[in-house]
Amino acid sequence: MACSSGTSPVGTAQPPPQLPVASPSAEAMKPVLFEIFGEMWKVQARLGQGGSASVYRVSSVSTGRASSAAVKEFQADAQGGDYGYLKERAVLEEIQGHKNIVTLYGVFTHHNPLGIATRCLLLELLDVSVSELLVRASNQGHSMWLIQHCARDVLEALCFLHREGYVHADLKPRNILWSSDDECFKLIDFGLSFKEGHQDVKYIQTDGYRAPEAELQNSLAQAGLEGDSGCTTAVDMWSLGIILLEMFSGIKLKETVKSQEWKDNSAAIVDHIFSSNSAVYPAIPVYHLRDLIKSMLHNNPSRRSTAEAALINPFFSIPFAPHIEDLVLLPTPVLRLLNVIDDCHLHNDDEYEEIIEDMREECQKYGSVISLLIPKENPGKGQVFVEYANAGDSKEAQRLLTGRTFDGKFVVATFYPLSAYKRGYLYQTVQGTQHGTMFHFIYWKGRSVGLGQHSLEGVTKRAIHNSTRPLLKGQQDTHRRSFMKTHYEIMKLLVLLQKGPHN
Repeated sequence: MACSSGTSPVGTAQPPPQLPVASPSAEAMKPVLFEIFGEMWKVQARLGQGGSASVYRVSSVSTGRASSAAVKEFQADAQGGDYGYLKERAVLEEIQGHKNIVTLYGVFTHHNPLGIATRCLLLELLDVSVSELLVRASNQGHSMWLIQHCARDVLEALCFLHREGYVHADLKPRNILWSSDDECFKLIDFGLSFKEGHQDVKYIQTDGYRAPEAELQNSLAQAGLEGDSGCTTAVDMWSLGIILLEMFSGIKLKETVKSQEWKDNSAAIVDHIFSSNSAVYPAIPVYHLRDLIKSMLHNNPSRRSTAEAALINPFFSIPFAPHIEDLVLLPTPVLRLLNVIDDCHLHNDDEYEEIIEDMREECQKYGSVISLLIPKENPGKGQVFVEYANAGDSKEAQRLLTGRTFDGKFVVATFYPLSAYKRGYLYQTVQGTQHGTMFHFIYWKGRSVGLGQHSLEGVTKRAIHNSTRPLLKGQQDTHRRSFMKTHYEIMKLLVLLQKGPHN
């Protein structure tokens, strides 16, 4: 989150003189620069586009510091008004301050070269969405650590939102994003949100995540009829139940929830999904997660679990460690480099200090390094932990270091939780005794406090596929296959080499 304004006043953006006047095409209307509170911000990319607004990633070009943010630019509605902008701004201003809700930095008006004024929100820039994580899961489902992390963060946000009397009304994977700086998931897009009992939007939620009562209300509205009452906070819980079920199964359930079989007996379908995947996960966490999801998917909204009640489910009392692919998918300010240093160099003080300086010099090419750690003993023996000033620097380093060689070794770079790094928690991967199963043990001061479980074959293939994706962009398929094979063999070897005490 790199934006200087916290609760900034409404600003006005004047048209930059260097922008050419163009014909009113869609591309010409795309902004190049925003003037925000006296600073020029360059548009780097369009992150998303809907019927009423577009979202852009922007970076400051007026100051020496690197600052990034998101701008949500609203188009005037059919009546030429700013209802969508005013509605979302009002909701965001009232619910600011919660760590699992996107931060609103300020609001401003942008004038494009054609003299058209648009209303904009300046927002915290977030990272990967749950929707993108589902795509990368390759129909195999996510780890218990990731599911638990996402579920807890969203429920914390919903607890706060519902206590304030608001219904989000459009909870879906695309509206849950990871914050690399805060290491948590956050809710975005409050354009359909409303105060419970004062629903001002007829059509709410998205296909595949729409609660039965919202489906009925939408049908009545299409027929020109009105229901007895508006929807409640229970619609958000239904959406979250579907999202968690998709994260567990690794498949989209849009067609499933529209089927008659689902309407007749959704509980049986949930049971079937869990029984089909039960061999991959430990039994007790699966049991608790299944019950948590089923409590959110009652057709009767009055029987559905509340966010507050869901948070005390036993599922959240079980400690999990992140899997290797989690540490590749979720950016943080800390980078972990694997396959870099031989054990023999760790116990020669002169060589060790030289390696420290070499690694610091190399890593500083990609951003400001706050600290660098190379443990001499397990857990984490021989791994390089690099703490950058921000996640943007660590992401750039991860992109450029993965696949490089250091002292003749092929480097694999993953991220690492900053909170765990600061507290001295290190994750040590050890090989189990049956079926090639791998365990991630959480170590703190040499003591094991929890574990996760995953398949060696599956994790290495997926971790390498995702970690190398930016590096392989635009390359030929033959090069990609060769590179992937090399990466896979090295990662497989790395996991086997990371043996350590686990008692």
